[in-house]
Order: sequence, then C-alpha cells, then structure tokens
Amino acid sequence: MSPLRTLALGALVLPVAAHANDPYSYAQPDEVRVTHLDLKLKVDFPQHKLDGQATLTLDWKDPKAPSLVLDTRDLTISGVAAVDADGKTSPLKYALAPRDRQLGSKLTIQAPQHPRAVRIVYVTSPGASGLQWLPPAQTADKKQPFMFSQSESIHARSWVPLQDSPAIRFTYNAEVTAPKDARVAMSAPNDPAHSLNGDFRFEQTHPIPSYLLAIAAGDLAVKETGPRSAVYAEPSVVGKAAHEFEDTEKMIQTTEQLYGPYRWGRYDLLVLPPSFPYGGMENPNMTFATPTVLVGDKSLVSLVAHELAHSWSGNLVTAASWRDIWLNEGVTTYVQGRITEAVYGKRQADEETLLSIHSLQKDIGELPDNSQRLAPVPGKVDADDTLTDLPYSKGSWFLRTLEQRFGREAFDNYLKGYFDHFAFQSITTEQMLDYLKPNLIDKYPGKMSWDEVKQWVYDTGIPKNAPIPDSPSFDSIDKERSAFLAGTLGADKLDAKGWNTQEWMYFLDGLPDVPALAKMQQLDSAWQLTGTPNAEIGMRWYVHAIAAGDKATWKAAAEHMTRIGRLYLTLPVYRALSKTQDGLTFAKQVYAKAKSGYHPLTQQAVEALFAKAGKR
Repeated sequence: MSPLRTLALGALVLPVAAHANDPYSYAQPDEVRVTHLDLKLKVDFPQHKLDGQATLTLDWKDPKAPSLVLDTRDLTISGVAAVDADGKTSPLKYALAPRDRQLGSKLTIQAPQHPRAVRIVYVTSPGASGLQWLPPAQTADKKQPFMFSQSESIHARSWVPLQDSPAIRFTYNAEVTAPKDARVAMSAPNDPAHSLNGDFRFEQTHPIPSYLLAIAAGDLAVKETGPRSAVYAEPSVVGKAAHEFEDTEKMIQTTEQLYGPYRWGRYDLLVLPPSFPYGGMENPNMTFATPTVLVGDKSLVSLVAHELAHSWSGNLVTAASWRDIWLNEGVTTYVQGRITEAVYGKRQADEETLLSIHSLQKDIGELPDNSQRLAPVPGKVDADDTLTDLPYSKGSWFLRTLEQRFGREAFDNYLKGYFDHFAFQSITTEQMLDYLKPNLIDKYPGKMSWDEVKQWVYDTGIPKNAPIPDSPSFDSIDKERSAFLAGTLGADKLDAKGWNTQEWMYFLDGLPDVPALAKMQQLDSAWQLTGTPNAEIGMRWYVHAIAAGDKATWKAAAEHMTRIGRLYLTLPVYRALSKTQDGLTFAKQVYAKAKSGYHPLTQQAVEALFAKAGKR
C-alpha cells in the first residue's frame, strides 16, 4: 500500500478478546489451516451485494481439533457443508457469534471428522467494510455502476468467510458472474483480451494472505503497456493512464536486475474511481491505484514503483502480523527509491526520500512511544497507537542506513538473498533479524553493531547518526522560501517555473503552520495555486491558505475535497477547516454533499475528525 501518512489503518487497534495466534483474527491456524479457496461470486449491482460460495481446502494440524473457526463481518450465512474428495456434501453445524465492532463475528463450524474441505454459502452486506459500490454518477464516465474491494487490513472477512490473518496464505480459484457490460478484475492473472460475456475465471497459483484478495467490476477498458503489463481504467481515463504508466515494463526489468525475477507473471494496474481511499494497493498481479497520480508528467509514478516493489516485499515475503508491517512497507519504500533512482534519476529519488524524512521528523514526536518503534511491544497497541507512515519512513531509513554502512553491492546481494530465502512465506520481525545477523551484520564485521540494529527496530525516535541525502535543489528552495517569508524576495520572483511536483511539495511543507494571509495571497496571485489539478500540491496549498484565514480559497478547497476520496489528500483539508467554528461548519456542509462518494474508511475518518473537533 502506498504511504498512509497520518491515516489510521482501519481496525488496527488491539481488541479485548482474540486468539493468541493473531490479535486481529479469530482463526486458530495451529489447529487447522486454509490452504486453498474456491470462490464463486455473483455481482449484484442493484442490491449492492455479492452472492457467494466459498469452498475452503483444509490442512488439519491438530488431530483433536473439534472445529474450524473463521473470520466474518456482516455476512449472512445460509449454509455450511463438508465436501469430500468426490465433491459430495453433507451439512455441518455452525454458530455465528455476536458482532464485535472491530473483529466482526466469529464463525465456528463443528467438524470433528476433519473434512477435506468446507463450503459456506453466504451473501455480503450492502455496507460491507471491504467493498464500495458506486452509482454511475460517482464514476469518471458516469455510465455504469462500479464496485471494488479494499481488503487490507482486516476487511477481506466482510466479503469472504476465511482465516483473515497475514500469517495464513492460500491459493485460490474464482468464478465471477457479472452483468455483460461489466469487466471483472481480481488479484490474479487477468486476460486483457477477455470478452465481456459476464463470466470471468481466475486462478492464483501462488499462496497469498487474505488482505491481498481483491476484486473490482465496472466499465473498464484495457490498454497494454508492455509484454506483461496493461492498464485497466474507465474508457475516458485509460489512455491518459497508459501514457502515465508507460514505463511499467522498464520498472519491472529494473527491479529484476536488482532483486531477482518477477515471479507473478503479469503486472497490471487498475485505475479506480476517485473515491479509492488510498494511493495504491499492491494486490498481486493487479495493483489498484488512485487517479490522483495522473498529472501528465510522471512526477507521481513512484506510486507504481512502490506497489510494484511489493511484488518482492510484502506479497512475496509478507509480515506475519500487523505488528510487523514495517517488513512490508519499510522494505518496499526502500526498493521503491531504488527503482525511482534507476528509472527517473537520483535527484527525484533523493527528493522523495527527503520529503519522507522531513515528514517523519515533524510528526514522530506526536506519536505514542510504542508507535515510534518499528516493532511495537506486543500487547500495548491500543486505540491511541494508530498506524501512521512510520513503518514506511523509519523502515526505509533503516534500510538506507544498512546500505550506506555495508555498501550498495553487499546490501543488494543480501536483500536478493532475503527475498529468495523467505519467498512465499509470512515472517515476523524476529525471523527477519535472525536472517540479517549471519547474512549481513556478522558477515562484514565492524560495519554496524547489533546494538545499533536493535536500536533502529525496538527503540523510539530516530538514531542520531541516521544518514540524510543531500539535495541542492531543496537547499536552493530553502533559501528562496526564507527570503520570501522575510519579505526580501517577491512571490513572483521565486525561481519556480521549473519546479517539479516534489519541489513544490517541499516549498509548501516548509511554510509556517499558520502563515501570514498576505503572503498566501501573493503566492496565489503569482502562481495560481488555487484550483490546481495536482492533488499533492493542492492539499498542501489549501491547508496553508485555510490556516492563514484565506476564505477565498474555500470554494476550491471544497471542490478538491469532493473530487478526491483519497484519505491522505482529503483529510488534512478537513482538519484545517475544523480548527475554527466557521471552518467546521463549512467542512460539515462539504461532507454532507461529498459523503456518498467516499469509501466507508474515508467516511469513518472524517466523522471521527468531526467528533474530536466538536469536543474542542
């Protein structure tokens, strides 16, 4: 997934009652594990539901285990049966526990005879937390309805009954029935030439964790971008997206040269409608991406580099629990930087690294101590310890430190070996460290002490000797910003005509939290920032303009908030408005109009922000 910045990840707070295997899952994999999923789904756009049949192949670990326990959320179960080797079924007794606010409902299936497979027939809820149903008006082309999933972190259970834990991997086959004018895509190899006949089949032969189970259906056109890549998007978007992502094959080849073969076959991209709450989601074979990166100059395609990098870090080698999420996101963010440097140059890679570093330096002090650790102390993750961008930024900073200490060649060889050694496995932080010590730290003595490694992983804050790259362009921007704020350089005299997106982001990030109104008005007059189509620049501009008291920007800010459902680009503007009573009132009016086009996770975050602002 692309960096979350200040976003909490769904239900990542420790529940009171859960099984010791995974605090966010009822599953008991020490007794029985799901190894394969046969899934049949019917997409019902009018009713906003999936009619489903999930057949789970089981590996019984404990000969005395009396039952199979699965995770569900808001599913209506109509029947459960054992399936023998000949396909014959026999009904099984089951119990669906009362709904837990975070975990959903535990489904306990009595199966003392240990059947080879169990089949569950069910229907999803129209309000399923892992699905979003969009009417035509909320799509780009406004012609057909659209549906897509977002299973990370623990939302797969809202559309498939399963063991919803990253520690449990399974292969899957799927048969999906949809209206004949809709194309269906899933987190498995997709056929760009598939006819729109309403019948889609998928086969994922590599074992994946449940959060990587994904589906989308709607008015999708396809345009190939390489021998093993294509872009899927609504017809009016697909050409622009294909142009923006035309370097995909080059990125794949670059990563293969660094870290070994791409093992998933095809790598396709699905550009979703604007309500998608994240930048991207690394669903195997089919990355789901936000349209906000389509700015025309490839300045934001590092998002593709990030999601592609997950094909090695996260999808191939997976964090065994959400406590270990830095193994997915920190390693991926490091690899993303290497891809960006190789394809687009060191300047852009260093600028993106510095933006990440400065954001972390600014925000880390506001996090609870346990949330400042790459590997939080088990049992102390609670509602105040929400997941921010720290696993991304601090994790990748740790890996850059290793690269600097051991040299790029040695570190690349280590990382390639790491991906090979743990391929298609889910691992803990401690397993990663057990591999790191003999294969890098001890192999090259004197480069880095084990105490330093543990400081990075288990201590709060950032080590004082953490390396920071140089950026002459950012140094120049620092001088110009200081002169502009001091009044010795006019806004129209800024040397900004050649600034790329990252450089504008850096300039705006460095403005005072509450800048002078006159300064913001001068900037806007010189550079027409209000109404910018670049969402990264727009979010930063509106936050500062609102803080300065420039109500003339509110209308354009409202358009930005309504047009974009990506939380990272929308929530900060709501937050800025909510700091004053007039702004809060206006923000609530905007939200009332925009709410129906937001993903449930976006709705939840904005409403929580309003509740907190109301208490103030």
